[in-house]
Amino acid sequence: MKIAVGQFAPAADPDANLRTMRRLAEQAAAGGAELVVFPEEAMFSERLVGDGFEDLVARSWSGFVQRLSFLAAETGLAVIAGGYESSADGRPYNTLVAVDAQGAILGTYRKLHLYDAFSHRESDRIRPGDKGVTVVRIGELTVGMITCYDLRFPEICRAVVDAGAELLTVPAAWFAGEHKVDHWQALLKARAIENTVWVAAADTCSEHTVGRSAVLDPMGVVVAEAGEDEAVVLADVTRERIDEVRETVPVLANRRFGPAELLAAEQD
Repeated sequence: MKIAVGQFAPAADPDANLRTMRRLAEQAAAGGAELVVFPEEAMFSERLVGDGFEDLVARSWSGFVQRLSFLAAETGLAVIAGGYESSADGRPYNTLVAVDAQGAILGTYRKLHLYDAFSHRESDRIRPGDKGVTVVRIGELTVGMITCYDLRFPEICRAVVDAGAELLTVPAAWFAGEHKVDHWQALLKARAIENTVWVAAADTCSEHTVGRSAVLDPMGVVVAEAGEDEAVVLADVTRERIDEVRETVPVLANRRFGPAELLAAEQD
């Protein structure tokens, strides 16, 4: 299955971002992709909105999802993209939505690990997810979703793989800073290698983020990568490559501690 990653710099206007996404999706479709993955905050950049953030979320989320469905159906692509969803306590969820090529919603994932690090406090404005992990079926592969800071937590990535994911998608707005590009690239490689799965990471490319969206194979080899500007990158993702790598490096089969064993060890 050919997939695409669409890297761009989201503005404060959901309509403008949807126009950008449509343009990038059309490029992906022209390249033969069946799935396009867009970044976290594809709906709009929270940093650029300011004081009207919660109101804009309330006005925009349902329309964003509906128009994402139209975009998918009209381009013939499955789409994964990030936005902000209203919650009961006033702080919106940071939510990914997956839509199939007919425009039907396959599932959503609410970001579990909020970015309270590097002098930033995402939890001041965002409510943590409460639905656990999410996997969906797209084409020939089972696809899992995590968001940005989740990448630093190997246990959530393993949980997604234990739920059946063969392709791990990572929409992100990975902040720039000292060592941050190194961390981004090293963590993407680690998550692919330790789980023997494909990884497709879609970052934003604003002045505050690193870009460098990428697709990695189950051996951690970078098979497609963007730079720091808006881009669409394409890669062929196959179940056969997973089988090949797992025959050579059967880490999932060889592990001594699965979820049940870890729980039993804790209780002992």
